[in-house]
Amino acid sequence: VQRLEESGGGSVQAGGSLKLSCTASQGAYSTYCMAWFRQVPGKKREGVARIYVNVRSTYYADSVKGRFTISQNNAANTVYLQMNNLKQEDTGMYYCAKVDLRCDRVHDLENVELWGQGTQVTVSP
Repeated sequence: VQRLEESGGGSVQAGGSLKLSCTASQGAYSTYCMAWFRQVPGKKREGVARIYVNVRSTYYADSVKGRFTISQNNAANTVYLQMNNLKQEDTGMYYCAKVDLRCDRVHDLENVELWGQGTQVTVSP
């Protein structure tokens, strides 16, 4: 069974940092594109960042540019999301995803092939 497993979420004060990890089972790690999304209750899931695995190109939502960094360790089938200078509006459930088309489209939901279960990030004042 292919699966993605996120970890690293937690509670932090505004201005703090967290690093999320997403480890893929055999066959679940994309050789094309991996992504992070987030969602708060009552709102649509939104794209946060993507990494074009083979060439390591990265794409970010405007709201996180300069604060978040997506990276990869292909040998470990793992993608990371380093989040610095966190804001209250970054609070949400963060999901890892395997993307099969148009890696540059950060917010696209239609081209997601596989989702993780999510890890909660809570930023307090």
